[in-house]
Amino acid sequence: MSQSTTSPHALSARHLCVSLGHTQVLHDISLSLPAGCWTSVVGPNGAGKSTLLKALAGVLPSQGDMTLLGQPAASWSRRARAQQLAWLGQNQHGGDDLSVYDVVLLGRLPHQAWLSAPSEQDAAAVRDALQATQAWEWRTRALGQLSGGERQRVLLARALAVNASVLLMDEPLANLDPPHQADWLDVVHRLVARGVTVVSVLHELTMALHADHMVIMNKGRITHQGSCASPDTHAALTQVFDERIAIHVLNGQWVAMPKRAGM
Repeated sequence: MSQSTTSPHALSARHLCVSLGHTQVLHDISLSLPAGCWTSVVGPNGAGKSTLLKALAGVLPSQGDMTLLGQPAASWSRRARAQQLAWLGQNQHGGDDLSVYDVVLLGRLPHQAWLSAPSEQDAAAVRDALQATQAWEWRTRALGQLSGGERQRVLLARALAVNASVLLMDEPLANLDPPHQADWLDVVHRLVARGVTVVSVLHELTMALHADHMVIMNKGRITHQGSCASPDTHAALTQVFDERIAIHVLNGQWVAMPKRAGM
């Protein structure tokens, strides 16, 4: 189980800036992501969503102040940070020649002593993660033998096996068919029920509206932060997509629908 935090914010940033080469991609970002909640990050292509998540994960150099679980991000050792914050990026490589089981076992490295054998706790975490993503039956297969959707489920299992307090996921639904997207949604809800903080970049706006909290981005800046149920959030979401979508209620759930031309 992940450790809990008394801080109301799992992650926060003040005046966060990121440049790639000579181009500034993120401009003076300030945000606070509530602990024990699911936050979805949305916006048009090129808005800076993935760059923001990479900066929060510490895998991309940035300027500004960040905190993790109420403590300055710079004060965490690499090992302690890796135990508390798990990261699932786009197009991650997992070692095609490794077995599925061993790929997911890599998620336990932050918890293992140098050159130590996996513990019973490690084995239990791997089993639970593979079962949560319905990938247990492939555990002896090589990762390179799997389809794109199967591979994505294994890499999600590797992130889950960390049992971190904070889980960041960039486009986690890539290559997943609708039933497995629904399975992913169930996994997220179970994580949040355990007190885990989940942050996900999503293009699937209806799925993103299932979250508790939404961050809307455009052109490297945050244009809105708020509850997914808030009319202000719906208005900001519609605006950032140039009024080409509309938010409706269907069976008690918010859905994003494209507007037809002329309407």
